[in-house]
Amino acid sequence: MAWPCSCSGGLLLFLSVCLILVVDSTETKKPLIDAKVLNSKIQAKHVYKVGPEEDYKTVQAAIDAVPEGNSEWVVVHVRAGTYREQVVVPKNKGHIYLRGNGKGRTAIIYDGCSNDNSASATFTVEANNFVAFGITFKNNAERGLPNLPRNQSVAAKVSGDKVAFYHCGFYSPHNTLFDHKGRHFYESCYIQGNIDFIFGRGQSLFQSCEIFVLPDGRNDILGSITAHNRKSADDNSGFVFVNGKVYGVGEVYLGRANEAHSRVIFANMYFSKTISPAGWTNWSYSGDHKDLMIGEHDCHGPGADSKNRPEWARQFNKEEVEPLLSINFISGSEWLPAYY
Repeated sequence: MAWPCSCSGGLLLFLSVCLILVVDSTETKKPLIDAKVLNSKIQAKHVYKVGPEEDYKTVQAAIDAVPEGNSEWVVVHVRAGTYREQVVVPKNKGHIYLRGNGKGRTAIIYDGCSNDNSASATFTVEANNFVAFGITFKNNAERGLPNLPRNQSVAAKVSGDKVAFYHCGFYSPHNTLFDHKGRHFYESCYIQGNIDFIFGRGQSLFQSCEIFVLPDGRNDILGSITAHNRKSADDNSGFVFVNGKVYGVGEVYLGRANEAHSRVIFANMYFSKTISPAGWTNWSYSGDHKDLMIGEHDCHGPGADSKNRPEWARQFNKEEVEPLLSINFISGSEWLPAYY
């Protein structure tokens, strides 16, 4: 049976439009940085395998086996499974590529709770030149009562310089990611928490990350996603979030003014209604606001309405933030194994 001319033309137009949409979506899709890409870029010469049937039964045992002063890339391959331990990568063990089998399959879990963020951390990296892929870092401690000292339960503390996490997950009931210091890159990571759950003075780019907000339920105040500790205009640090999304349960601030020069920027991000209309808070901070660099650029979603934001939280224009929105902010082209 022949199609009538009008229907045939409509069908061709429909198919043409579909083809254009497919081509366009393919062209704008971000590159995939997976284990295969990282393996080809890093080209490590030695592999330490971790698993029930491998030479190393714990992640820490494999880290301990890496020579002190290591200067060539090695792989610590953590097989799928749950590893219940506290892990530290010390300063003298750089150039480690910690490779999991996917953040839904390989997990390092500890239940540390302390009045000391560092002591509570499930995973700590103090070394420079470190890469992790496809691993979940989780602090499984029960949430303490509000305003009590044993309230910190860090999933990961990142203190080294030139540290990158690709497709990793970070989970904790409180103070999830202690982005302590150094240049860091988080690509396609998932970060879950409630009060100040990304904090420190790192110089860090969070690219295409998902941030999931949990209700805290212990305090009347709303929690904040970020608390950045930049104390001087000469400090290059800052938290920059680009091309990701923020969603979750309850209501939360994007961040709080924590020091006189705190720098936190959300750009081209999706905000669900979990973001408080005020957006930002200066809770516990009584200093001047004139040197803060806190705000948003070209964000969208029901939580992105800026009309109720405080005066000191800015809506940046492109020229103000463009130098900070790429790997140039962390000099990434000089040390990242893969980026786009």
